[in-house]
Amino acid sequence: MSFLTETKGKNEWVEWGKAIFIAILVAFFLRSFVFATSIVEGESMDPTLQDGERVIFNKIIYFIDEPERGDIVIIERPTKNYVKRVIALPGETIKIDNHVLYINEEAYEQNFIRQEALNSTGNFGPIQVPENNYFVMGDNRAISKDSRNGLGMINEDDIIGKSEFVIFPFDQWSITR
Repeated sequence: MSFLTETKGKNEWVEWGKAIFIAILVAFFLRSFVFATSIVEGESMDPTLQDGERVIFNKIIYFIDEPERGDIVIIERPTKNYVKRVIALPGETIKIDNHVLYINEEAYEQNFIRQEALNSTGNFGPIQVPENNYFVMGDNRAISKDSRNGLGMINEDDIIGKSEFVIFPFDQWSITR
């Protein structure tokens, strides 16, 4: 075996090592700062998200933009993260009266939830959402712990991402909306 062949073989291993190292760094960067996964626990987001589904959420979007009504967001709390839907924005007034959701005195159509969920939503408010806070609810209103009953208003800093895709179970891959 010649010196040239031996050097070429070592260089090839070094190049492979560099490529693997760079790939690991890119994956670590993406996982830490851009995308992460979360597991849906419970049925509070049914029918949109099911118990046990794993979602990919975008961690960087709210550094360049603000949450919008309808976004499915990941909320960080000390004991666990919650997956909920943004219903009212900072400064808006929310009220639920006779199973109808009103935002700033205008009825808001909730086409993302089942009729039974609409019918199980009790009266609430009116209440104004403070600045830098959001009012969130689960899509399964009857059993959801949300801004009405336990989570309270969600500070903008507690929203750590926007749910983008369901990735597990594999047969249920979808975009979350």
